[in-house]
Amino acid sequence: MDVSDVSLELPAQYPSVSLRESEPPRRTLVFPVGLAEGTALALALRRVESPRPLTHELFSQVLGRARIEVVAVRLTGREHGNYLAEMDLMAPGGRERIACRPSDGLVLALRMRVAAPILVDERLLAGAGDVVPVAVPG
Repeated sequence: MDVSDVSLELPAQYPSVSLRESEPPRRTLVFPVGLAEGTALALALRRVESPRPLTHELFSQVLGRARIEVVAVRLTGREHGNYLAEMDLMAPGGRERIACRPSDGLVLALRMRVAAPILVDERLLAGAGDVVPVAVPG
């Protein structure tokens, strides 16, 4: 999926991020994020750097200098309306998978030299309600 938009539609208090499938049927997944996270996502999506590095820009630079790449970001589930995610990282010592907030994972995926793929569990596109993450070996 691709981050297609970050927007704030009044009277909503928080921005929403829109993910869209890159291939047909081009379904979308829209969910709210915090104001700071929405700003960071909008800047990353538009490839805008701030005059002084924001937290995600700094973290992206640290990952790069440590030779750690974000290989993929996965939206894995939903609990009580909150989305769950994880990042697949490739480090000099091998591949790692760590839990993250979807917004953080998306910003870091977009901030990589080559944007990392965004993968979404099909069940999240099927409807509302809780989706228990599937345990992935490794």
